[in-house]
Amino acid sequence: MSDKILVTGASGQQGGAVARSLLSQGKSVRVLSRSNEKVKELKEQGAEVAIGNLEERASLDAALKGVRQAFLVTTPFEKGTESEAQQGIGFVDAAKDAGVEHLVFSSVVNPDPSTRVPLFVSKGKVIEHIRAAGIPATILKPVWFMENFGTVFLPALKAGKLSLPLPNDYVLDMVSLDVIGAFGAAAFLRPSEFIGKTVEVASDSLTLTEVVRQISEAFGKTIGYEELPADQAEGALGPLFARMFEWFREVKPKADFNEIRKWRIPLTKFKDHLATAAWVKGARSNSRELAAKA
Repeated sequence: MSDKILVTGASGQQGGAVARSLLSQGKSVRVLSRSNEKVKELKEQGAEVAIGNLEERASLDAALKGVRQAFLVTTPFEKGTESEAQQGIGFVDAAKDAGVEHLVFSSVVNPDPSTRVPLFVSKGKVIEHIRAAGIPATILKPVWFMENFGTVFLPALKAGKLSLPLPNDYVLDMVSLDVIGAFGAAAFLRPSEFIGKTVEVASDSLTLTEVVRQISEAFGKTIGYEELPADQAEGALGPLFARMFEWFREVKPKADFNEIRKWRIPLTKFKDHLATAAWVKGARSNSRELAAKA
């Protein structure tokens, strides 16, 4: 087998971050994508492209041919959580048959069925299958993405307000995609340290009051925070996010930063993320344009 690493989800956030980190360190990377166009930038950086998706076994077999290591990330936002679980399970089966020696799966903060959070339970099913299959694996458990503020919640932030079904003094653990990418790459580069481990991935922890203060400074305008009533959460955020936030409020999960720092990987603070994030630059430009027209 070659030293090529297969990365799924490369046209998305996590897979793309892992692929970029590996390529920047001179590793041989193959990315699984539905089209060349979606991973054009990665291809220009040296990645090989395998056309296919997690639902097509034949394309998985072709993508995994000659691969010793593979990165798996799944999403429920296209076809739901049950489909997500089946896609992940199907990839694990294909990876085992291909002789993959190290599988890195990016899961979620608590992939336990007892949470009753559909976003978590589906990933827990994939982990159960990984363990049953006996593939040497590393499980990453990222917390809330900093980039979520620049996607799902960006329209509200541009309008000057953030609303979540959590109190303003709630402490939110967060992670940036570059840190997820660094952890994913490190697992492949330091397999003796990572194989068999479940690794929590977080890089900052702030109250929501501090979150909006830092976004306000980055935007150059005041952003307010308003606690969204629990009975309005599903209508505003959808059932998947609503149940996740309900669990956040009930459990108040807390990242163990002492353990996370032991992996010797630089951790991006939210303030530093805001200083370079494209979504922040876009929001600032939009604010200046509106101010000029006023």
